[in-house]
Amino acid sequence: MSAMDMFWAAPPVSRTITAAAVLLSTPTWMGLVNPYYVVFLREKLFTFTSVPQIWRLVTPFILTGPKLGLLLDPYFLYTYGSQLELEASRFTQPGDFFMYLVFVATVILLLGGVWLQGILLLSPLTLALAYTAAQENPNRQLTYFIVTFSAKWMPYAMLAMTFVMASPQEALLQSTGLIAAHAYDFVTKIWPEYGGGRKYLSTPLTVQRWFAKPGGTSQTRGAGTAFAARPANVPQQQTGGGGGWASGFSGGARGGGRRLGGD
Repeated sequence: MSAMDMFWAAPPVSRTITAAAVLLSTPTWMGLVNPYYVVFLREKLFTFTSVPQIWRLVTPFILTGPKLGLLLDPYFLYTYGSQLELEASRFTQPGDFFMYLVFVATVILLLGGVWLQGILLLSPLTLALAYTAAQENPNRQLTYFIVTFSAKWMPYAMLAMTFVMASPQEALLQSTGLIAAHAYDFVTKIWPEYGGGRKYLSTPLTVQRWFAKPGGTSQTRGAGTAFAARPANVPQQQTGGGGGWASGFSGGARGGGRRLGGD
């Protein structure tokens, strides 16, 4: 299988954001692109004196750290992202993972970018992905450097590493990803299922159609291979309605997992 075949076989959202991170970060840290023009600067986005630079809503989430971060950040972005996109029980409808990313990125942007004035937001996003992945299989055993523990502790280990190797301020910025991921859990599972409230966040029909697979297309997931019965695998109507340390790990065999909720 060629490299392009492997790329197109990868989960679409994860491969796209990872490729974007590589394509933006490589020329930036090689000195070909000035980071000033792609980091988050709220005065350049929320302005009435010039044209808002709306690309800054996206580029801070796909700009890695320099040097070692140029290798590690895309790796962990793809690792956690593809794990959720392919195996997470909570993302059952086409486009669910995309809406998850939009939600957590919005929270991170408001807390980390606007409030804390962070300029690189990939580290909080990676932490959000790690937290959600850990919730899917919290008892999975992972090795963090030389320490082995359950997956549910991984996000906090990442925060501790950022605190020690970067700074308390960077750890605070990274923690906004933890808040964002927990907020997603609250509005999609905790409040509707245990609080008796309405589920306000759902995937719009238009987005489902974007990601709907043609009939007969296979998709490999944790429990096996799923096939779309027909192109119309989208319901016709809906009701209800940066300088963090990207932690390295090696995991044992993934268990069967358990369903924590979802639609």
